[in-house]
Amino acid sequence: MVFGKKSHLIGLDIGSRSIKAGEVVITKKGPTLRRFGMVELADGIIEEGSIKDPEAASASIKELFKEYNFKDQNVAISIGGYSVIVKKITVQTMTDDQLQDTIQFEAEQYIPFDINDVNLDFQILGESENNPNQMAVLLVAAKKEMIDEYINLIRLSGLNPCLIDVDAFALQNIFEFSYEPEEEIVALIDIGASKTSLNILKGTNSVFMRDVSLGCGQINQKIVSLVDCTPEEAEQIKQSDQSDSISPEDLREIISSVVSDWCSEIRRALDFFYSTEPDEQIDKIVLSGGGANIAEFRSLLAAETSTDVEIVNPFKNFIVDESGLDSSYLELVAPQAAICMGLSLREVDDK
Repeated sequence: MVFGKKSHLIGLDIGSRSIKAGEVVITKKGPTLRRFGMVELADGIIEEGSIKDPEAASASIKELFKEYNFKDQNVAISIGGYSVIVKKITVQTMTDDQLQDTIQFEAEQYIPFDINDVNLDFQILGESENNPNQMAVLLVAAKKEMIDEYINLIRLSGLNPCLIDVDAFALQNIFEFSYEPEEEIVALIDIGASKTSLNILKGTNSVFMRDVSLGCGQINQKIVSLVDCTPEEAEQIKQSDQSDSISPEDLREIISSVVSDWCSEIRRALDFFYSTEPDEQIDKIVLSGGGANIAEFRSLLAAETSTDVEIVNPFKNFIVDESGLDSSYLELVAPQAAICMGLSLREVDDK
């Protein structure tokens, strides 16, 4: 899903509660983080990956680029959710060109959408473990309607959409860059405002992927229903240690209830992975997104999965341009920056 010409790309992560942008340049010292910024989005502008108010979303993107002095107009973005299907399939061994000719036929067996309504892409992973005459292929299908929404938004913002990635792949990209994984099995889990992306890696190969509709917005919704406030006020209450609107006990109870639901849903997804790969064991879980900052969630997830849980640091292998970036700010926003930084590493000709 590549558009435009090869050039320097800005990673642009468009979430339902915030938009992040990051710029990486290659210097003599190595990959250098030149710029990173984030702006909040008002409630209702983007819901479950669908852009409800393109003008307001565009205004926020323009504000972000102006406030943080991004000059380049070529961007890499990503999509996710139920409008995107990623499946590992097995087909007869053939060349890349042959598969390009037959991928639509192969995909029809696996995609629950009308094949005419999706854009298809694929990556050949190699020989099948079970049959030397077959090969494993990673199949990606995204609804054309969703892709068009995001392309139109980027162009409305005066930018050039050069590459469209998948959220879980962007997350994998920054993890591989930052941690140089070996042959361990790692579950990457990004808890956003309205969506959680799960990508299980064996070394550098994705072996299981799933998006589920849960996230930090559930906490806000429960606060709104309890104290009758706006979603923006609920976000401030959630972030604050003290509030006149809600007691600390009630807020803790809300957070405990929501993160317990998260853990149950993640556990079900991991159980499904284990049912398909009974001989495997996940070595660790790496969290990103706003939900990664909730200590109770981290400890409960570690207990329920009997697995080590840590927070990703997407900036750890970059040289930071200290003339334009505040290290304490980067430390604060690091979990939310993972997808954005994964996008900032992309090149137009990436698969």
